[in-house]
Amino acid sequence: MFQKIRQEWLFNIRADVLAGLVVGLALIPEAIAFSIIAGVDPQIGLYASFSMAVVIAFMGGRPAMISAATGAMALLMVTLVKEHGLQYLFAATILTGIIQIIAGQLKLAKLMRFVSKSVVIGFVNALAILIFMAQLPELIHVSHQVYIFVILGLLIIYLFPYLPKIGKQIPSPMVCIVVITLLALFLDSNVRTVGDMGHLPNTLPHFFIPNIPFNLETLWIILPYSCALAAVGLLESMMTATIIDDLTETSSNKHRECKGQGLANIVTGFMGGMAGCAMIGQSMINVKSGARGRLSTLVAGVFLLILVVFISDWLRVIPMAALVAVMIMVSISTFDWGSIKNFRRNPKSSNIVMISTVIVVIATHNLAWGVLVGVLLSALFLANKLENNVHVETMLRGDVRIYDVRGQLFFSSSERFADAFDFQETIKQVVIDLTHAHIWDVTTVATLDSIVDKFQKNGIHVTVVGLNEASSIMIDKYGTHSKV
Repeated sequence: MFQKIRQEWLFNIRADVLAGLVVGLALIPEAIAFSIIAGVDPQIGLYASFSMAVVIAFMGGRPAMISAATGAMALLMVTLVKEHGLQYLFAATILTGIIQIIAGQLKLAKLMRFVSKSVVIGFVNALAILIFMAQLPELIHVSHQVYIFVILGLLIIYLFPYLPKIGKQIPSPMVCIVVITLLALFLDSNVRTVGDMGHLPNTLPHFFIPNIPFNLETLWIILPYSCALAAVGLLESMMTATIIDDLTETSSNKHRECKGQGLANIVTGFMGGMAGCAMIGQSMINVKSGARGRLSTLVAGVFLLILVVFISDWLRVIPMAALVAVMIMVSISTFDWGSIKNFRRNPKSSNIVMISTVIVVIATHNLAWGVLVGVLLSALFLANKLENNVHVETMLRGDVRIYDVRGQLFFSSSERFADAFDFQETIKQVVIDLTHAHIWDVTTVATLDSIVDKFQKNGIHVTVVGLNEASSIMIDKYGTHSKV
């Protein structure tokens, strides 16, 4: 038991704690901004970020991944809050968690296998662009001091790690926030601060049951929103987990993560927060700052609560320019620059999938739509490739015509398969050799039945040979046995 705790919590204490402190600071403006998007008070997003981070630290399947209120989820809540009110949002958040736990029990995370590398790269690049675009309001129509602070912050972030001895000991984003804040106070700069973002809560969140009617009418109101929130939340969380897995060269339990996200949303709903999910930006900050264990996620959540409730006066003076510098760093490090470097060498289909994913995500600000489009395009390109790889070679031996079929036979390639046969040829027998082919679906079985039937109507005997075990089972189950 202690060995497991050590492996997940205590093997990287200093780096996890420091990284968690940085993430706790970075979560604040994001949580406030996403609350504004959803049309709720900033404390709703802050409470959600605290409870999501703390619960997922214990229950999640991906150590060092940060979960909190997110923009993708906030966009789905706007109509519900506007038409039915805040209490219905809390109820929808709880139902979202229940649906996610069911998804975890059904092991739906296995569907991530259908997400190609091109889609993941497109997802990452789109998110990097969205993170950068989200900083633009803080960089437009502002004083020159803001630009100076942002540039200075980026210099600190990228140059501090090269300092001897201390450069690797303290996360450079934390140094950036502290230095820019002290400098702004010393110069008495009139720049936008965290305190200008909105009202910060001054009390701890508490447990309560949403004040709504508990009947079928309420269920039908919140169910569509909860289903959408659950799907988007799990998709973004699974994608983020996959990216962090690759970045840290470790594995994660996606099914446990689904259930962990669900439990976190249930707790969040009862604590007066909005639904949330994994955040790739903050997760990248966490990992880039040296975090590897669950302690970093717990520290981020607890530190966030301490900041906004107990020492909010200190928090209010942090210049937004410092946090903008950190988020620009996240944007730069999140973007897959290799996708541009290798663009000409990559297959055109992969590039189209990647670019389409990026365009849809940026246009809709919905990561789920971008991934869905990317997956569908990947499937279409794969089907087209497999279809074009179907070949039928033919030879005549006396009165016997042999058709040697090669490739994957499924619904898309069935027409190409059928067009390869000459039903008008004057011969006595046809042999269809499927040694180098595989039958995948009932469409192909029906096509093969049709081919055999046409030959037999012309008085030609047909023999099908070379079937592998799986293809034989398909034909025995769905085909016309007397014809083959």
